[in-house]
Amino acid sequence: MRRGRAGASGFRLRATPVVVALAAGTLLSRSFIGSQPSDRSSRVSRAFFGGLFGSPQGSPTPIKDAPQENARHYLTGGQMYPPWPAGMKEAMFGMGCFWCSENIFMRVPGVYSTQVGYAGGGIENPTYGDVCTGATNHNEVVRVVYDPEKVSYVELLQKFWEKHDPTTLNQQGNDFGTQYRSGIYYYSEEQRLLAEETKARYQEAIKKANAAWGRSISTEIEPAPTFYYAESFHQQYDAKPGNRDYCGLRPLGVQLDVNDVETKKIDA
Repeated sequence: MRRGRAGASGFRLRATPVVVALAAGTLLSRSFIGSQPSDRSSRVSRAFFGGLFGSPQGSPTPIKDAPQENARHYLTGGQMYPPWPAGMKEAMFGMGCFWCSENIFMRVPGVYSTQVGYAGGGIENPTYGDVCTGATNHNEVVRVVYDPEKVSYVELLQKFWEKHDPTTLNQQGNDFGTQYRSGIYYYSEEQRLLAEETKARYQEAIKKANAAWGRSISTEIEPAPTFYYAESFHQQYDAKPGNRDYCGLRPLGVQLDVNDVETKKIDA
């Protein structure tokens, strides 16, 4: 199981305790993609050693490094916490590294705010280190707050499908582990139906394009679970100066035609 992000070569070792212990010392001294020197050691060490000394326990209170309640979105200036302005809706997606997925959605016209965090796991208020152990089953997700008068949920789904490979189970590029699984987490029955419809359409588009080596879509479509904010360091990561732009997503290059997707008018 993956511990931390793989290097450019994509070479992987089985993360047994012995291998982890031997490799960690070397990795701690190397550059971690996009990290500042002060962050590098702590992030890698948590990823490597978090699962060696007991299972993550979580916390009944938010993690101390979460964004402040009065924080504003670095790029859009929108709020980082609800309640959102009137008329806004929420969407939640998992599609690999949340630095990368947030970088896509926060630049879409009509998106008011985005936040990255952890969802779908078995403990409350996990840290990045907890999630990196692979023991909590959380997914790295982006929550998108959008104005449906300016951008539709179908348009967000189109971005989701086209900007990553939804056929690789628990992996996106060199990032692998359950925290990198593909997922759509819906807030209404309308969102669920649209997610299912576009999934079927994209599977057919993949088949027609003879893409993904015959693999089927592995994306999970589930009710939106509790969203736990990731550390401030991770929020709008790719937009902040001084950070190395990182993208581990591996889109298939297959387009999804959504022009005739029927909007499901369902009260939910």
